[in-house]
Amino acid sequence: MDHLDDLVPVGKITGTHGIKGLLKVYSFSGNLQSLQNAKTVVFRSKGSALREYAIRSVSAHAGGFILALEEFSDINQVLFLVGSELCLNQSQLPELEDDEYYWRDLIGLAVFTDQGLELGKIVDIFETGSSDIYVVRGTSKEYLIPAIADVIAGVDILGRRMTITPLDGLLDL
Repeated sequence: MDHLDDLVPVGKITGTHGIKGLLKVYSFSGNLQSLQNAKTVVFRSKGSALREYAIRSVSAHAGGFILALEEFSDINQVLFLVGSELCLNQSQLPELEDDEYYWRDLIGLAVFTDQGLELGKIVDIFETGSSDIYVVRGTSKEYLIPAIADVIAGVDILGRRMTITPLDGLLDL
């Protein structure tokens, strides 16, 4: 297993599926391809050691995924994994294009308008059909910022800062 810092959370085990040891996965990114390309996956649960298992198969199901592991064929064998975070090693993830970022790198970024007004920090990200939405929480207000080129003016991961150009009315919602 690679170094702990190289682990990237990609989902959470929300339950079992059927009686043959299949697991329901809530995906943090919706990217099925990363899991399908991986040979192993690491489970991280509160107060417990990391566990790495070989992947038998992954398929899309009801807005998430169904994961089958080589080692398990019965529901009773996998119950202990429910609630665990599902991680991949950084080396298993695809290379990013320019202007693409992992969600984990965006969470916590301070968000400013192009006029210098600080809106708050990115606390969550969710997918819609057309683009991701950044949930930015300020001291007294929460903003939903679409991750589109017309709005996102710049991202500085090392500087922990994002600059946006708000569309008319975006900050009034």
